[in-house]
Amino acid sequence: MPNSTPAGENNGGELKLDDGSRVAVIGGAPAGSFFSYFLLQTAQRIGLDLQVDIYEPRDFSLAAPQGCNMCGGIVSESLVQSLMVEGIEMPPNVVQRGIDSYVLHMAEGSVRIDTPLHEKRIAAVHRGNGPRGAKEHEWRSFDGYLLELAAGKGARVARERVDGVAWRDGKPQIKTRGGLSQPYDLLAVGTGVNSGALKIFEELGLGYQAPQTAKTYIRELYLGREMIEKHLGSSMHVFLLNMPRLEFAALIPKGDYVTLVLLGEIDAALVETFLAAPAVSRCLPADWRAVKEFCHCSPKINIQSAVQPFADRIVFIGDSGATRLYKDGIGAAYRTSKAAALTAVFDGVSSEAFRRRYWPVCRNISTDNALGKLIFLVTRHIQRWPHDRRAVLRMVSKEQQGNGQRRMSMVLWDIFTGSAPYKDILLRTLRPAFLARVMWFVATDFWIKMNGGSHGNGRVGQDIP
Repeated sequence: MPNSTPAGENNGGELKLDDGSRVAVIGGAPAGSFFSYFLLQTAQRIGLDLQVDIYEPRDFSLAAPQGCNMCGGIVSESLVQSLMVEGIEMPPNVVQRGIDSYVLHMAEGSVRIDTPLHEKRIAAVHRGNGPRGAKEHEWRSFDGYLLELAAGKGARVARERVDGVAWRDGKPQIKTRGGLSQPYDLLAVGTGVNSGALKIFEELGLGYQAPQTAKTYIRELYLGREMIEKHLGSSMHVFLLNMPRLEFAALIPKGDYVTLVLLGEIDAALVETFLAAPAVSRCLPADWRAVKEFCHCSPKINIQSAVQPFADRIVFIGDSGATRLYKDGIGAAYRTSKAAALTAVFDGVSSEAFRRRYWPVCRNISTDNALGKLIFLVTRHIQRWPHDRRAVLRMVSKEQQGNGQRRMSMVLWDIFTGSAPYKDILLRTLRPAFLARVMWFVATDFWIKMNGGSHGNGRVGQDIP
């Protein structure tokens, strides 16, 4: 009979990976693929021979929902740069569109925020091989590409679903739905919060508690490339609208599709209300109509990190451990997975080893997320007050015309892209020059309204053709 004693009761003893050690990775999405890639790459550099098995039942070469990972599909500029430093450059057929600007839409107007260095460094990707009903599959899956990178380093991909974990002789032993039972020296869990597998680990007595979550809504809108280029271009369109229960909304152009992402208490009525809003209608063709059969989902997202995301011989990476609040989840998967892989190779696989080297990375993400919540509270305040909305639009519009430093533009750019820590963003908003500039624009708006003036045609930003 298997020994049911959790590995965490080894009291932090020195547990190391040796030649021939076996590592299981549950989940072949970005976290699992990044972990496997960096684990094998680092081990090979020091002459350590490891066997890595990635358990991923999905085939990312298939169209949704069979191959989809339920995500908006934005790869931040900071992650693009980090991957290039690692020698990983995404092929053209993985990047469906290079995003060179963001367009901020409010009821009062719209304004374009160009990429700081005028480079197309943000990538819009499909996590699977396109939406349900896609007729052409010229694009490759981003998740599939990462999984191929891991396999290229020597990882074995097992198309099986893990539905049980036990311990034998102080080592994790996984059980698959197909009846396979295997012991491993290390288990990395990268399943994400939309998998029921995390409940298995909460019941093992390791102290692990899955992350707190919120629901989102994602929908694929078919427009065709010509219409997308004409109406949306290479911009991600972000909406700050004063709609009850709607916290954030965006339209992300890709190949023939536009991905709609909504965050809040979303139901069918709110989706239709959003699509009918004038600010949204202006972004879509006048004769556009949703097809009867469309690809959509309501995935959960991590809004608070897991409790105790490691123990002896087990580590939780990506969404199942700690991830960035709302933005750059793929970038957080990269950072946590690489930290876990380096810990396993150089420090060992004990709870104490992960506490020393891996936990600080998770803790920094969690601390930064707390500051991010403050930033999004301010964002929600702006959504509700027309004076504040007009002030933001006027300030950004002036900056984009080359009038003064791009203080507000850079703050919004980094909030939307997730390219900078929330701490950095918050500190910039607290600088006297930034606060003075914001207050000047708010006061100007009050003065105009009190004196019976207007903002021209009511659209205080730069209208987007």
